[in-house]
Amino acid sequence: MALLTSDPRIIVLAFVGGIIPSLLWLWFWLKEEGHSEPKGLLTIVFILGMIAVVIVLPIQKFIQTYVNSEEFQIILWASAEEMLKFIAVLVVIYRTKYLSEPIDWPIYLITAALGFAALENTLFLIKPLSVSGATVSLLTGQLRFLGSTLLHTIASGTIGITIGISFYMNNTRRKLYLFLGFLFAIALHSAFNFLIIRNNGNDFLQVFAFLWVVTIIIMLLFEKVRRMSEIIN
Repeated sequence: MALLTSDPRIIVLAFVGGIIPSLLWLWFWLKEEGHSEPKGLLTIVFILGMIAVVIVLPIQKFIQTYVNSEEFQIILWASAEEMLKFIAVLVVIYRTKYLSEPIDWPIYLITAALGFAALENTLFLIKPLSVSGATVSLLTGQLRFLGSTLLHTIASGTIGITIGISFYMNNTRRKLYLFLGFLFAIALHSAFNFLIIRNNGNDFLQVFAFLWVVTIIIMLLFEKVRRMSEIIN
């Protein structure tokens, strides 16, 4: 993560650059969902997703200090992020009427993921803004919008979709689907981080293309879960 600055203008500009892409993605997914969730609840989940960044930083520092393998570090970092985004949803609405349909799970998990991405991108933008000025930072932020924000969305979205698909299955199958969702999300997240770190972002276009292929698949599955909710209603 980037170093903080005492310049309030840079902090505000970084926050705007970090949050706008997340809000645009959130608007897209809510539009795809087709029916409105409580805005106050979505806001709380989004903010908890942001708070998860603050919690995960010392956890990742601990992992970096005590785990020697770089590959294992990356996997544990991704696991911590995916677990905390999931917890951000559970803390607010588990066992409430707001998780009463299959589509609710992907919507709230994507919301938490976008909150996480918003603050993560904000922290990432502070240093480029301080050193290189707004032009370079805008380009950097665009890459974050296309890459990291998309990654968080589809990783948490995958977990939500697997829960949604198994919503009316028995308890054993629900647990299996949840496990597979987490497994895929962590694998995708780890692979993205590994390629970006190892190649210094040189293979970004290839990674980005792969992310969009996965995103298209997630969109199709999201539509399947949405139709499941419509049939029940």
